[in-house]
Amino acid sequence: MSEIRSTMDLVMERAARMGKASSAELQDEERRRLGMQRAAAFLDDKLQDLGAELAALDQAQQPAVRQGMIEALLRNIMLAREEGQQHKSEQALQALNQLGGNAGDLKSIGKEMLHIVGQYAKHREQLRRQLEDAIKMQMEQVLARQPGLAGSKLKLDPTLQPKFKEEWSRIEAELGEQYGRALDQHKELLRQRLLGLR
Repeated sequence: MSEIRSTMDLVMERAARMGKASSAELQDEERRRLGMQRAAAFLDDKLQDLGAELAALDQAQQPAVRQGMIEALLRNIMLAREEGQQHKSEQALQALNQLGGNAGDLKSIGKEMLHIVGQYAKHREQLRRQLEDAIKMQMEQVLARQPGLAGSKLKLDPTLQPKFKEEWSRIEAELGEQYGRALDQHKELLRQRLLGLR
């Protein structure tokens, strides 16, 4: 019950803060949301140039919109577990470089981030294959000891085994944590660099 109260207290405190927010703060929040929406449209290939979108706005609106764009783009740089996710990271880094004026240090940080994302994908695939092979070998050994099944040509899928799923979940979590920390450090460098440009 105390958890419910504390959550309710947090909601009430946030509502009170929102009620006290000045109109300028509310406008900035709305502009940040607009920036996030524009960045999402860019990542969905609905916009071509975030810099042009930003330049088209009134100069007073640009800092908050830019901040929203940067935050949304940084969130879309992630460790790829599927094929298309790495492309989103590349797109986001391209847009961040553009918003930062294509500065050399931004490009360098971006290259390091892409290296981390690429290494994660390779390492993940390598570990998955090794685990599949190990589980398959264990399954073959068990079958070889079974009377009548020795030497049979059964098609074995180690990924369907509970042991595989359990081990893979553990390995993937450890790998994600390791590479995620490195990626988060680089994201923070980009955030500081880009938001310091204003």
